[in-house]
Amino acid sequence: MSGRMRASRAWHGALFAIVLAALVTQVVLVVQGGTDVNAAEGAGDADLQERLIRLFSYFTIQSNILVLAASGLLAADPKRDGRAWRVLHLDALLGIVITGIVFALILAPLVHPVGVAWWVNAAFHYVSPVAFLLGWLVFGPRGQADGRTAWLAFLWPVAWIAYTFWRGRETGWFPYPFLDAAELSWTRAVLNTAGVLLAALLLAALAQLVDRLLKPASAPARR
Repeated sequence: MSGRMRASRAWHGALFAIVLAALVTQVVLVVQGGTDVNAAEGAGDADLQERLIRLFSYFTIQSNILVLAASGLLAADPKRDGRAWRVLHLDALLGIVITGIVFALILAPLVHPVGVAWWVNAAFHYVSPVAFLLGWLVFGPRGQADGRTAWLAFLWPVAWIAYTFWRGRETGWFPYPFLDAAELSWTRAVLNTAGVLLAALLLAALAQLVDRLLKPASAPARR
């Protein structure tokens, strides 16, 4: 095994451990009625089931779960390839970069975690986005961000948007203030969502460009 492959496995293995620890800690906090670092305000009188549903409804959490899966698979095999893998990896990359950008620009001033929740917040919103992006830029995989993969990768965010608005209409709860149709109006919420989706499309195009420009890290091992 080359030094580059060993470094890739170590990098992604460390990221896997960080995200896993943050996710487990966050679940424990929610179960115990503690801080949800994704929420701008408390869960009020929501029961445990509702708190857990809300937790796993956040784009941040789903993106970090994708990073967890992709990092674990890369730690096991940096040469991994295949259509399903390509979609998973691109979803993780786009999802976590959008998570980091939206949090930094919009949501960071709204949440003020302390104690162990501060570390969970840092892992989800800062460490995971930066480390996964850097890992892709430095180690690859290369030649996998093709057009078909990009279109398939958008099935998840579109499904998330549909689920979010459906559940928001049914329950009155929306995961993020800029999607809160009850407060902003449905027109404004949809326009805000369209803006984020457009940004994701631009990031997908940029990822394909960068993937072509960077020197291949290794030849595809298998499909």
